[in-house]
Amino acid sequence: MFDGLDALLLARIQFAFTVSFHFFFPAFSIGLASYLAVLEGLWLKTGKQIYLDLFKYWIKIFAIAFAMGVVSGIVMSYQFGTNWSVFSDLAGPVIGPLMAYEVLTAFFLEAGFLGVMLFGMNKVGKKLHFAATLMVAVGTFISAFWILSVNSWMQTPVGFEMGANGQFMPGDSWAAIVFNPSFPYRLVHTVLAAYLTTAFVVGGVGAWHLLKDRANLHARKMFSMAMWMAAIVAPIQIVAGDMHGLNTMEHQPQKVMAMEGHYKSYPDGAPLYVFGIPNDDEQRLDYAVGIPKLSSLILKHHWDAPIEGLDTIPDDEQPPVFLVFWAFRIMIAIGMAMMAVGVWSLFARWRGKLYEWSWLHRAALVMGPSGFLAVLCGWITTEVGRQPYVVYGLLRTADAASPLAAPAVATSLLAFVIVYFAVFGAGVWYILHLMHKPPHTGELGAKRGDKGPIRTAGITPGLTQDPTDATTHDLSGTRHEPEEAP
Repeated sequence: MFDGLDALLLARIQFAFTVSFHFFFPAFSIGLASYLAVLEGLWLKTGKQIYLDLFKYWIKIFAIAFAMGVVSGIVMSYQFGTNWSVFSDLAGPVIGPLMAYEVLTAFFLEAGFLGVMLFGMNKVGKKLHFAATLMVAVGTFISAFWILSVNSWMQTPVGFEMGANGQFMPGDSWAAIVFNPSFPYRLVHTVLAAYLTTAFVVGGVGAWHLLKDRANLHARKMFSMAMWMAAIVAPIQIVAGDMHGLNTMEHQPQKVMAMEGHYKSYPDGAPLYVFGIPNDDEQRLDYAVGIPKLSSLILKHHWDAPIEGLDTIPDDEQPPVFLVFWAFRIMIAIGMAMMAVGVWSLFARWRGKLYEWSWLHRAALVMGPSGFLAVLCGWITTEVGRQPYVVYGLLRTADAASPLAAPAVATSLLAFVIVYFAVFGAGVWYILHLMHKPPHTGELGAKRGDKGPIRTAGITPGLTQDPTDATTHDLSGTRHEPEEAP
């Protein structure tokens, strides 16, 4: 049934599907780890129980999101060897070490302190537990650092030499590869997007509970903190996005041409198109609605600055304009809406109505999942806009795929779709279930199983047992009665 399909297209769809699922979880956990560190730090500084309650409320959600992010990320790594083996062979000498550094630094750091963060609050001192929380937050940032370095190098490849067999070999300086021209802009833009994503999730949850009970002090606190983040970070993100766009204009001009819908060149100033239907076959933007010369002002800071269009790019090097054009506009629209909600919250705070204005709470609730859609659209803009290259200007996507038959790729794609929606759908449902419960005084936080971890030998260290008696005694001699069988 899959014989008539294109194996390359199926491989691209499979990677797009899995990375889209994966991207949601790190975009949330990066910001949430930092939020947890802030909550615990405020609790230690002020001693107020409300911060500890919110910490324990959100740490349960973080644990699930973090676990799903790890699992979904592992699946993507396997695809480099199955569907994209040529890419792995040719680019592996450059990107392989960077991905290994991510495991050796971020993953080990997170794994080493995550257990202490989740279950160690009553086992270690307050300061040591706070240090563990900070290490997990730092680990999520370091993970983003290395992964974005890899992706940025694929967008703006530098610092390499071509081997005799066509491989990309590291040059004299690893710093040139790691800190490639687009990396600083991409890192700032993505991390800020993660913080905004988390802020609007927290704000949406707070708004949900305020709509049901305005007197809930925990909901008030989380809503207030989220709105501060929205009001401060959303404008900064817009500035960072503009700088990232100017960097993209310098290094990947056809991507910006597709983002702007500029099929033709404009020698006397290019319009900013608000709406249009890209028509790649006819090389024009149908039903275009634009603001004259505004694109030139934004991209080159001058009304009459000339802007080149896709008519200067060979047809076989042009990205698919429709996806890039509309993904970019959706991302921008969400960013402006985020800033509007932030400004609205500042006005409400100034009027003393932050917890009273129901329409602000409804707007925040609607905007709760908006960050996920924004980061997905940003990823589509970045990755689809790079086509037809997987290593920009040097290795085409069509030349990077494994020599697989379409049925093999289609079968694994179908399996991924079924398993992902079942497993991660259940995880997301449980997260929403936890969010539906209002935060309250005396939150319990993450819990271990009643009997602790399962051990292969069936022996729990620190416990001794008389083989003729079901009663156990710990090493201090304290008696423990046997538990009832379920």
